[in-house]
Amino acid sequence: MADLKPRNLISVQERLRDQVAHALRAALISGELRPGVVYSAPALAADFGVSATPVREAMLDLAREGLVEAVRNKGFRVTELSERDLDEFTEIRALIEVPTVGQVARTATAEQLEALRPQAEAIVAAARKHDLIGYLEADRQFHLDLLALAGNARLVETVGDLRKRSRLYGLNRLDQRGELVTSAEEHLELLDVLLTGDAAAAMACMTRHLGHVRHLWAADAQAAEPDTALRLPSR
Repeated sequence: MADLKPRNLISVQERLRDQVAHALRAALISGELRPGVVYSAPALAADFGVSATPVREAMLDLAREGLVEAVRNKGFRVTELSERDLDEFTEIRALIEVPTVGQVARTATAEQLEALRPQAEAIVAAARKHDLIGYLEADRQFHLDLLALAGNARLVETVGDLRKRSRLYGLNRLDQRGELVTSAEEHLELLDVLLTGDAAAAMACMTRHLGHVRHLWAADAQAAEPDTALRLPSR
């Protein structure tokens, strides 16, 4: 019985860290946490109404994802992405994902592709509900599972890392303008094209989708005006 209490405490601490990390990701997406700005764990903890420990642990999780970087004796700086960074990330993704989608169009079965439909529909549903975290998670899962059909786990890992590093700001304003739903529906269009087995059409659709997202999100990142009120998500 003596070791039950420590395990319970660790579990509670891990849940709080995950909750804080979730809130920080949401703040990054919405632009509440701005690129280039250094944030201290105690200051963020005060905003969230928790101790500094789970905030520091959550920030270390985000640092491993490339979203923030540690600044010695000061805190964490939100990673700043330039227009060139975004162009380069998009170019690399296109070089990998476009031909891979063409391969999937030629080799995947209708059953394998239809299995992705619930994820594509979840992207649209999240966009319509203005659930930005849900949108990005469903979008990530759809794209990585689609690429996985090509059978190259390293390729999927590489694209997953690129997606983390090329996350963009101001997604809330894109949502407010109603453009997020349009972007979400492109996943269903891509899936329908893949089901026809037309590799060239699938590659063209993927190219257009990547370019569309890059244009809309990057422009929105420049226009976003952050709301500084940080809060933990409701339990």
